[in-house]
Amino acid sequence: MKTIKPLNLELIETNLDCLSTNEGILIVLITPEGVMDPAARRLNKLTRGALTRLISSKKFKDADIGHLFQINFPDRCAAEQICVLKIGRRSSKATARKAGVAIAKMKGSVEILLALGNFPNLIELCKGVMLREYTFDIHKTELPIILEGSFKIKIMHNNPETLTGELVAAKAVRDGVFLTRNLINEPSNILTTEEFASRLKELSKLGVMVEILEEDDLHNLGMNAFLGVGQGSPSPSKLVVMRWSGAAKDVPPLALVGKGVVFDTGGISLKPAGGMEDMTMDMGGAAVVAGVMTALAKRKSPSNVVGIVGLVENMPSGTAQRPGDVVKSMKGDTIEVINTDAEGRLVLCDVMWFAQEKYKPSAMIDLATLTGAIIVSLGHENAGLFSNNDWLCKAVLEAADLENEGAWRMPLGSPYSKLLKSRVADIKNVGGRAAGSITAAAFLEKFVKPKIPWVHIDIAGVAQTKSESEHAPAGATGWGVMTLDTLVKNNFEEP
Repeated sequence: MKTIKPLNLELIETNLDCLSTNEGILIVLITPEGVMDPAARRLNKLTRGALTRLISSKKFKDADIGHLFQINFPDRCAAEQICVLKIGRRSSKATARKAGVAIAKMKGSVEILLALGNFPNLIELCKGVMLREYTFDIHKTELPIILEGSFKIKIMHNNPETLTGELVAAKAVRDGVFLTRNLINEPSNILTTEEFASRLKELSKLGVMVEILEEDDLHNLGMNAFLGVGQGSPSPSKLVVMRWSGAAKDVPPLALVGKGVVFDTGGISLKPAGGMEDMTMDMGGAAVVAGVMTALAKRKSPSNVVGIVGLVENMPSGTAQRPGDVVKSMKGDTIEVINTDAEGRLVLCDVMWFAQEKYKPSAMIDLATLTGAIIVSLGHENAGLFSNNDWLCKAVLEAADLENEGAWRMPLGSPYSKLLKSRVADIKNVGGRAAGSITAAAFLEKFVKPKIPWVHIDIAGVAQTKSESEHAPAGATGWGVMTLDTLVKNNFEEP
């Protein structure tokens, strides 16, 4: 079985003399105007003007920014390949990251040397390489064993020590994204509620305080909406609290809440068979929260953040919750369960109320693969954002834009809330076919205390994709880890 290994990136001092002797792949940059930096000029001289010929070609002129040109087995060089990156020194972070993705996709098992001079967005380019250098094939057999450290990227820079901190932070975020992808990609017979909780417990090694609440604890708290979802499954429902305390004790935390339905059959309101195998990803919100907590801990964020996830399995059985049942939430509101496939909001409403009661957060963000309706609205390009607070919603949107993770604000309001009125209880869990993602958010809004800034993020369309996404191969994307890490960095860290 293949061994999962992290990409090995190493910062080294600029040494142009090694360009002739370095084996593997050499990557240099040339601007769209044809300007070479010192490393490119040295290689051009070594190869008797090969780069000059490239610059003067129509292919170079017509190529998009970020394109990689390959020169195989160049003359007078030990390298098996020279790659020329067409990119401007003032290119955007997104362009630099896209170039890094291209580098990750073309590499083999040989060492790569990035000789890009003092390219301003070098770390962003490295992020692109790291994010795309991901596979999930641990359950496949007959794969070659790849030893740790067998593939390396060396990053040549005039002052490598100035980039060390940024690279450490980038690796921390990469590790958070990869944890999220691994969790979402795992099949549900392996990632049970118990296994999920066990993996989250491992975060304590990073300095995250982890507490696991069992079903008896949830009963004592009155979390009957949450418990009702899992009562048809032999897998015990669990609530996991992860606390990162990097700021002063008196600073109220940001609360991140995640839906963790490890498999969703729809319960008695059974889903169609076609595509049900994809419901292994219905714990995507909880996976994102775990990834963010990992990133914050690994980069030692000076912030206070509490991540709380509800882990449950929604199965049909003789003990399963039925359509028409009425449950009482931790808040005290009664809920008529019209559709047992609208289970995520039943989990989140209790977990959100617990987060507010227990930790008095400064703000709260919940994430969930909540509705198919958001895919109808926004496709697989954007997550849907719903909020009661313009400042917090704008901050999340800005962070998503900085990280090139698509997000779009959707409406809320009393007309949508009225659709949730129940004849027999305080509220029902669905509001009909129209505006499905909005009424789901309106349901959750009823469990947000007054004056608590709150954003609900529906990631059903972006958590997992059938085809390659911006930073990831097909499968789990890790959407949201970078956005929320940047949100914390820009808005919730002590100076």
